[in-house]
Amino acid sequence: MSEENMNMEDFSKAVDESFDTFKDEDQEAWEKLKQYREEKTPLTVTVDGIVNKGVVSYVEGIRGFIPASRLALGHVDDLNEYLGKEIQVQVADLDEEKNRLILSARELLRAKAEEEKKARISAVAVGTVMDGTVETLQPYGAFVKLDDGLTGLVHVSQISHTRIKDPSVVLKVGDQVKVKVIAIKDGKLSLSMKALEEDKAAAEEAELRNVKLPKSEELTTSLGELFKNLKIQ
Repeated sequence: MSEENMNMEDFSKAVDESFDTFKDEDQEAWEKLKQYREEKTPLTVTVDGIVNKGVVSYVEGIRGFIPASRLALGHVDDLNEYLGKEIQVQVADLDEEKNRLILSARELLRAKAEEEKKARISAVAVGTVMDGTVETLQPYGAFVKLDDGLTGLVHVSQISHTRIKDPSVVLKVGDQVKVKVIAIKDGKLSLSMKALEEDKAAAEEAELRNVKLPKSEELTTSLGELFKNLKIQ
């Protein structure tokens, strides 16, 4: 039927049908979003706008809000740096009735950082000696940030040969230390300062054993030569 032959009832029916189609498409989009949330599906979105305390991106045609606290693992100083950029997010929360969609990049970034950390730790060999900085002190030991960015624990029993009750007796935050990797378990580095003391002591002992002392006959000959050349006035 052409528009010229349509009456008001026909127009009203057409408008209703168009809204029904829109509602069906909208409902389908929300169903997909619910599935994305349940399956924790990574979604690549473009940051389309900057709003108060966050940015805006669209998923399945639905406007989503990404809080600044969920854009990165650390603090975001300038949201404008994200404008127009593609980032990966997950559906964090949604409310179809309130037309609210919350997205987050933080979980994916954390998972990626953990994978990278595991790969770097797996490349470290037990016995490796590294430099580091004391980052925090706990009653059970000192956490040392190594020069390669990794962090390991020097248990209180591995700080010194001398028995100490608390790491703060020997160390303070900010101290530069040299440590030895003595174990790697569950993606964690166990470090030791005491092991380096033991290595040094063993090396000095080996060096002493390798010093060649003169034999008694050689010592006698040397003394004889000394007295032979000695003139008595």
